[in-house]
Order: sequence, then C-alpha cells, then structure tokens
Amino acid sequence: MVKNIFENKKGKNWKKLICVLLSASVISAGCGEKNNEDVNSGTQPTIEVTQGSKEPTKAVDATEPTKAADSTQPTKEAVGNTTEPTKGASEDVAEPTKEAVAMRDMTTMEYVQSLGVGINLGNTFESCGFESTTVTGYETGWGSPAITPKILEGYAKCGFGVMRIPVAWSNLMGDDYTINEKYLKRVKSVVDCVLNNDMCVILNIHWDGGWWTGFSEPDKKDECMYKYERIWTQLTEAFGDYDDRLMFESLNEEGCWENIWNRYGGTQGKEEAYALLNEINQKFVDIVRGSGGNNALRHLLIAGYATDIELTCDELFLMPQDPAGRMAVSVHYYTPSTFAILDEDASWGKMQPDWGTEEEYEALYKNMDMMKEHFIDKGIPVIVGEFGSATKNKVEGAVNRYLTAVCDAAYRRGLCPVLWDVTNVFYNRNAAKFIDEELLSGLMSVLEIER
Repeated sequence: MVKNIFENKKGKNWKKLICVLLSASVISAGCGEKNNEDVNSGTQPTIEVTQGSKEPTKAVDATEPTKAADSTQPTKEAVGNTTEPTKGASEDVAEPTKEAVAMRDMTTMEYVQSLGVGINLGNTFESCGFESTTVTGYETGWGSPAITPKILEGYAKCGFGVMRIPVAWSNLMGDDYTINEKYLKRVKSVVDCVLNNDMCVILNIHWDGGWWTGFSEPDKKDECMYKYERIWTQLTEAFGDYDDRLMFESLNEEGCWENIWNRYGGTQGKEEAYALLNEINQKFVDIVRGSGGNNALRHLLIAGYATDIELTCDELFLMPQDPAGRMAVSVHYYTPSTFAILDEDASWGKMQPDWGTEEEYEALYKNMDMMKEHFIDKGIPVIVGEFGSATKNKVEGAVNRYLTAVCDAAYRRGLCPVLWDVTNVFYNRNAAKFIDEELLSGLMSVLEIER
C-alpha cells in the first residue's frame, strides 16, 4: 500500500520526508559473507520517548507553522504501490577495506571542497519505530533492499564523492547502551564498501527513536548525555583506525527543543536551547579527540541548530572548541517547504506544484549567501547534509529545476551539497543506477565550476 506519512518535530518544524518504494522482490545478499543468525535484542534503552512521537522531519523555512504530534510510527513518504518489506536478508560483512592511509595534511575546508556532490543512504540503517530481532530486519524495514557492493558501486559510478549514512544505533541495543555487535559489524561492512569505491563517508546518529527530547527534561538530561557519550565512545573505538575519508557527524537535525524555546513564540528560552546544543556538540568533539588514534585529527561535522540555515547563523550558535581545528558545520535545505516537503495540501500549507520564479531563486541565493558569509568566509566549511524534494504532484521539470538550482547555488559558494535520497526515488537500488540521467547530469555539472 502507499504510505504518505506526514511527520512533525514534536510540534516544531513539520516536514515530509522524501519518498520510499518498498521492494516486493526477494532481497539480495549484502556486502560479503552471509550470516543469517537472529540477534538478541538485549535490554531496551531506559530513556523514555513519549508514545506517539515521530521522527523529526526536515528543517524548513521560518514561516512554517507548528503542528501537533502524530501517533503514526516514523516512516518515509512512499511512491507507488508498496508491499511489506522482505525480511531475513543476509546480514553480511564487506570484503576487507583497502589498506588505510595516514591522515592527510589538509584543512577541513580543503577536505569538504574535495567531496564534490554527495548522496544519503536514506531509510536504511536509521529505520526504527518497530521491533525486529535481526539486523537485516532493520536495514530493510523501511523498504531498502539489503545493501550490496553492486549498489554502492553504482553510486560511485554516478559520480558522487561522499555518502552520508544515517544510523539508529539504539536498534538491538544491549545493557548500558551497548551497541549490538552485529549491527555495528554490518554498518562497518557498508562503510568499508563505500570507501572501497573511492567515496568518502559521513557517519552519524540519526533520529534514533526520538530519545533526543530527553535532553531538555531535567530528570532525563544526564541519562541522555550518558547514552550519547556511550554511543560515541564505542563508535570512536570501532572506527578509530579509519583514515580521514570517514567523517563523524555529531547528530542529525534533532538539536532543537520546542519545550525550551519555540522560534515562533518570542525569545524566552532561546539562550538555554542554544546552550544545550552547544554543550552536546562540545561533548561530541571532546569524546572524539580524547579517543586518540586517527580520531585526534578526524574531520568532524557539527550539526547546526535544527540544521536550519537561519537558526544556525544566529549568534547564539557556537562552533565547539577543537584542538585540531578540523570541523565543518551541517545544515539541511528544504525551502520552500510547501514545494520541497508537500506533495499534497496540509493544514499548515498548500502544496506548491512548481518552483522557479525570480523571487524563489533570490530566496535560494539569499540563504546560501548567508551560510557563505557566516561560515565559509570565516574559514568554517559547510556541508548541506540533506537537500531534496517531494516528487509527486509536481509540474514536469520542477523537481529537477529545484534540485539542480540548490546544488549549483551551494557548490558555487563553497558548500558541499548532499542529496537526500531513499530507495528508488532518485537512485534505483535494485538496478544500481540513477533513475533520471538528466537530473544526474544537472547535479554533476556543478563539478565543472571553478572554486
């Protein structure tokens, strides 16, 4: 069946995640050696999430009204008829990575600008909100086939220079917030496959079931910070020997708390909300740098406030103190939300079927100029970790026009644009090829721009 799920950020920035086609075919083997054993789920995390809370959706423009929470399980927008995802695909390990090289002597600005255009491996390892006893059950739970070397090779052949891999590390988590060994092993196998295809990797903690809301509650904050520290301590140990082609991202777009500060309701609580995000980001840097090895010099991606451009450019958002001086800032771009998020009318806005007026181009340029002036011009690199668009009920050519314009505007100003994509929306994972060659050509054409 078709799933058109509108999601919210606990009444904050409301958006609709971009499209999933659930595969009805038998899922092929993943990266490497097969392992079909069930995984013991272990003890569930102790941090409570309000029942009915949903995965936060994409950052949107400041004019978008807030919405009430929906009780639907977190999922993504689907395109076309879908079936229940096939379970039981092999939980595989990638072939060994190429021999790691030493961390290169390059600034993070040089590194980010070398990445070119990126893409997300969306709706895969960040799937959550349901119960599974296997790693594959989560990997395929939101419609992706099990990821194979062929799939990842296809992304590389398209010309993408970096792949962002969102992960819900709480899946199958054990006591004391111990990441499941097989879950970690599977993610590592995919990271290895990506690196073997000469792409870089951005690895993060995604929405992960919504435990982020607890940071804003006095009786849960310490436990949330402990869980956060436990996760990154384990990840820095697991990936500590990887070279600088692997980048860590502090969090997704959950760095905002409406119960502390509502951007539409004045300034009360604003300083506290920003201070909380700044504290989490600083904790992230301290954990990574303190773990030693290649992590002492690893390039790090710091999530902006709600990964929203305007809010991240606010003077209250502070980049962490970093002894290595190797950090970039992350924002997302789904503006205007009525075009990029909606494929049908909603109570908060009327779906916009077309994009490309002079005023809309000017708004895009203004937003990208803002990031350039606040960060690039001050020596702080910028990665647009997600940009994308709903694809249904749009005027022919509008989606391509929007996506290529965003990609071009970001790249010209020195930002690295990373397309948000899920199974079979822009890239066909079953066929391991980009669906629309004209769109791909438009995205990759920015690589010819001299910067």
